[in-house]
Amino acid sequence: MEVFGAVWRFLQDQVLGMKWLNAVIGSGLSALGLDVTSSWGGSIRFFLYDVIKITLLLWILIFVISWIQSYFPPERSKRILGRFRGLWANLIAALLGTVTPFCSCSSIPLFMGFTGAGLPLGVTFSFLISSPMVDLGSLVLLMSVFGTRVAVIYVLLGLVIAVAGGTLIERLHMENQVEAFIRNARGGAEVQAPELTAKDRLLYAGGQAAGTFRKVFPYILLGVGIGAVIHNWIPEDWVQNILGSTNPFGVVLAVLVGVPMYADIFGTIPVAEALLAKGAQLGTVLSFMMAVTTLSLPSMILLRKAVKPKLLGLFAAVCVIGILAVGYFFNGIQTRIL
Repeated sequence: MEVFGAVWRFLQDQVLGMKWLNAVIGSGLSALGLDVTSSWGGSIRFFLYDVIKITLLLWILIFVISWIQSYFPPERSKRILGRFRGLWANLIAALLGTVTPFCSCSSIPLFMGFTGAGLPLGVTFSFLISSPMVDLGSLVLLMSVFGTRVAVIYVLLGLVIAVAGGTLIERLHMENQVEAFIRNARGGAEVQAPELTAKDRLLYAGGQAAGTFRKVFPYILLGVGIGAVIHNWIPEDWVQNILGSTNPFGVVLAVLVGVPMYADIFGTIPVAEALLAKGAQLGTVLSFMMAVTTLSLPSMILLRKAVKPKLLGLFAAVCVIGILAVGYFFNGIQTRIL
């Protein structure tokens, strides 16, 4: 058992966390005469380390997830979801969301397609909630920063929110709150996706990785830059007073700050990492991440084109309540899992 634990710690620290990379960058900067314990030196070290680490993980994760996703094109996903009913359908939709796009704006076109194909509204909303919040990329990235227990609990709670939210929306029978052009799309001829060869899947995965990288890299640079400033320039007592245990409304504040922003998990992780290191509570920074990836203002504007205000408001309320609950839950168990 001790051997297994040692192997797992090595994988988490040196493979996912890439602590060896941090040591190499620190040694290289010191050899160049830069004091890595100073604010400027620490900021440069943080920036280089997180940009390189996240970029490497991004390429690997997107490639692997896109390869898996090639087995689940929209047409096949519709057929899979159509086989299930009730709670199982919501669960399968939430699980399918884990192998689809990394930000809410990318998930909404798929949501429109599923809804237009006649799938139950609650099932499609379970997919829409899950897709940006708990994709496989978030699991691996969270493991690299916060550890396995935090990552697994985060993903499980995200799936619970997705299933519960979709089930609630289904029970309220709000199909009339979907815009007419989505409802009228039902009944069209289904186009069969061509069968892909192994080479096709590899080319598809490579293309998705390159395309996603080009799209999210500016957010990585911005997120890591903000994280470097927080990590090395913002006084620790400021963060503790605003987002630490002394402020019971820290989770609420984090959600309010996160909603107007637009980024994905790759851009928010460095900010959350820096805030946690400065004394912010775990649940508070995770709520911030969830709010940014799930309820960003651009995604809400895009979703408004597909659903009416009443349904949009219900979706936002379900997500906010779930995110707040997750935040306070993690704050309550922080000392036991970190």
